[in-house]
Amino acid sequence: MSEQPAQSPPPLPETSSDPSQIPDEQLLLFREVLSLFEAKDISYAVAGAFALQEHTGICRDTKDLDLFLTPASAALGLKQLRGKGFECEICDPVWLYKARRNEFYVDLITGMSNAAIVVEDSWIARSRPAVVHGVHTCVLGAEELLVSKLFVTRRERFDGADIAHVIYGTRGKLDWQRILLLVGEHWEILFWALVLFHYVYPAQSQYVPKNIWQDLLTRFQNVVLHPSPDAKFRGSLIDDKMFAIDVKEWGLANLVEEYRERRLQRVWTVR
Repeated sequence: MSEQPAQSPPPLPETSSDPSQIPDEQLLLFREVLSLFEAKDISYAVAGAFALQEHTGICRDTKDLDLFLTPASAALGLKQLRGKGFECEICDPVWLYKARRNEFYVDLITGMSNAAIVVEDSWIARSRPAVVHGVHTCVLGAEELLVSKLFVTRRERFDGADIAHVIYGTRGKLDWQRILLLVGEHWEILFWALVLFHYVYPAQSQYVPKNIWQDLLTRFQNVVLHPSPDAKFRGSLIDDKMFAIDVKEWGLANLVEEYRERRLQRVWTVR
């Protein structure tokens, strides 16, 4: 009996500006959700593939609609969606709620899964008007979109290319002080993303202002030359699976657990 040839994995999609083809049922669902939230005055901003297209021109096939909002707004949104017959669940109170109908669904996102960065009212206030599938709404600002992708660094998904495309697509016309404010103590993750951007687009380093390069380079030099012996291990904030051995076997701090616990306490307080 001859051996069967190993099946090749399906090819990964390539980046493109070609509009994605969305099934009619999915399109109607997206319109229904957006129209409902607009009618009920629920504060949110469209993120995900639609925001990426708005800021870069890149089109991406997607089965879901990503909406960024605060926990309080997410709770209101779920209540309205349940009333319209959606199957709703709280997948992770730290950051993710879902509303599903048939095979299509909407993600209500309140922050990053590691709780290092959270959605606040200012994110929604800074969103920009757009028309998504015929509905007048708002998409996430370029600065918030960039920051929302900084911790998507897992082995099964990496958004570094998206960040580079946001900087390139906006020609660097970003509010860098806003970005620094949002990343706060996690500025090294931003620095890492900017080094990648420079590697990819070496002729466009001016899209990141010189004072930002200098600030981050100075900070980095300082922490390298003067390391703190009390600084905590941060690998779990990047990927708690890849860095599991550090926590479970080598006894290093589980920072993602600390961040998530603090975030949960705030979420339950809001409720």
